[in-house]
Amino acid sequence: MAMSQLSDQVGRVVGGRYRLIAPLGAGSSAQVFLADDVTLQRQVAVKMLQPALAADQHFLERFRAEAQTVASVNHPNVVVVHDSGVDDVPYLVTEYLAGGSLRGMLAAGHRLTPAQALVVGLETCRGLAHAHGRGLVHRDLKPANLCFGDDGRLRIADFGLARALAESGTTDHSDSHLVGTMRYAAPEQARGERTGPKADVYALGLVLIEAVTGRVPFAGGDPLAALQARTHGDLDVPDALGPLRPAIERAGRLDPDERADAEELGIALLAASERLTAPAPLPLVGALAEAEGASESVDERTQIAPAPSVDTDDPAAGLRGRKARKARKAAEAEAVAVVDAPEEGPAGARRRRWPVVLAVLLAVAITAGGLILAQQLRTPTAEVPALAGRQIDDAELIADQNDWIIDEKKTRRDGTEPGEIVSTTPPPGDRLAEGGTLVVLVSEGNTLTDRPAEIVGRPLEEVALELDAAGLGHEVAEEVHHEEVPAGHVIGTVGEVETSLPRESVVPLSVSLGPAPRTVPELPAGAGFGAARDALAGVQLEVAREDVFSEEVPAGQVVTLDPPSGATLDRGTTVVVQVSKGPDRVAVPDLRGMTLDEAEAALRNADLVLGQDCCASRGTVVGSDPGVGTQVRRGTSVNIFLAR
Repeated sequence: MAMSQLSDQVGRVVGGRYRLIAPLGAGSSAQVFLADDVTLQRQVAVKMLQPALAADQHFLERFRAEAQTVASVNHPNVVVVHDSGVDDVPYLVTEYLAGGSLRGMLAAGHRLTPAQALVVGLETCRGLAHAHGRGLVHRDLKPANLCFGDDGRLRIADFGLARALAESGTTDHSDSHLVGTMRYAAPEQARGERTGPKADVYALGLVLIEAVTGRVPFAGGDPLAALQARTHGDLDVPDALGPLRPAIERAGRLDPDERADAEELGIALLAASERLTAPAPLPLVGALAEAEGASESVDERTQIAPAPSVDTDDPAAGLRGRKARKARKAAEAEAVAVVDAPEEGPAGARRRRWPVVLAVLLAVAITAGGLILAQQLRTPTAEVPALAGRQIDDAELIADQNDWIIDEKKTRRDGTEPGEIVSTTPPPGDRLAEGGTLVVLVSEGNTLTDRPAEIVGRPLEEVALELDAAGLGHEVAEEVHHEEVPAGHVIGTVGEVETSLPRESVVPLSVSLGPAPRTVPELPAGAGFGAARDALAGVQLEVAREDVFSEEVPAGQVVTLDPPSGATLDRGTTVVVQVSKGPDRVAVPDLRGMTLDEAEAALRNADLVLGQDCCASRGTVVGSDPGVGTQVRRGTSVNIFLAR
């Protein structure tokens, strides 16, 4: 939308409280306005996104989540997010930064000196390091997102917005939009790979090169060819960057693992400051002036061609009239606040004040405690040796020999041992003066990874696979019986194990052997079935009853257990309880009137046998001994009497 059309929105009240005053910029994704917060009586910036996004529920959910996350970030170098919502279109309300953006300076023809670029880089590194430490990645860092307040302090804008727009189905995917989006893309972004914090560091390297030279490396006429070239090698940093060149070369490494992070880049920039003169105030153009003269949209479409250098010692370069006078007064006030008012003099005089400027900047430095370079470069100097892979004691010994100050920083790096030196700033081969600070980055071991949280009661094979996927190993430290966890399943860890561990750590596991074995109990003499059942149930064994005859055990008492008392069984095994039915007896049948053969058959059927002294005659049976109905043991001999 053109600026004239943007003006039609002026006067509208967004969200019931933000009255639009003046347009600040527009692009394919958003329109930005200066607005009055009628509730709190303050000026704010309102970014109104394209109307089609209001119907994209997935985008709105992501937009709200990102806005809430960024609103929770509190840092001097990150734009404050006040509010967000939807009023016909999604909108975002942030603090209003009247100083304009770095893009505005470049579009006005300004080029920064290396010293000025160092200040921009330091403040950007501070904001990035803070955000990265909270899991936020910008993904679209560019000069238009580096904004300044009236105080000259830099703030990073649009954290989280790039991610929300990238996941929207309605985002502009035209070639021109891709040029703007990918202009400062890291190689891994150009390849479509996962983007991490170091992509922001690469983008900052491109921005600083452009700020000094007016050109972005790998941003020629053919965007696709330029992006392809960016994926083939490290960033080539022009000589114009001077002492900043080694630091930016580390930021421009092709491999993210070899690239500096935001904190390391900030430290490297600080080290380079010893070889620079004090910077002139930045040539802020003002947000409204930038909007009036903008030929480029919020989404940044065109390449900034090289322009003649301007006198960057003039704080009002590029401004006219009252704005120029105001800028000069602000710059003079800032200079008084930072250092004693500098008198005109040779470069050496300015050099002597540069460490004082840095001391003020570093009072709120990138890392807790900061790094204050408060002394001048002086002779003699010594070459920094290669210390990577050695121990901090080695660095301290070398520092003592050269009268250097050691500033030990901690980090984690895969493939290193705790206490191992990862890198130094200045890097090996650079010279460092007596009294200079050697920043030594010391490893605390491999990077941390979260171990799987839900492992109890799961098969050992599954847990082992998840640990391996997280970069962790495992060992079966103990195998114990457990009443609830099945055999071969994980009971838990052995001892206290942190939820986040260095990669390649071995997690000790306790694995179940299943329930403990059960011993068949002894029963008291004369115990009946009920007592046996209760005793077996008490050790979680199942019971089956079997009634048997017994000559020795009275009826109703337990004859034996199968398996017997003292046997070791798995929980739930069935034990057969044999209960006595008493002795096994049969009644002598009535044989009277039967023939001898019939009587013998009847006795056989009754499990009895015919006596030997019975067969003197061949008549019918008239009696027996034992007599009819007598209870006798099976197999007893029965004598019969036959009629003559």
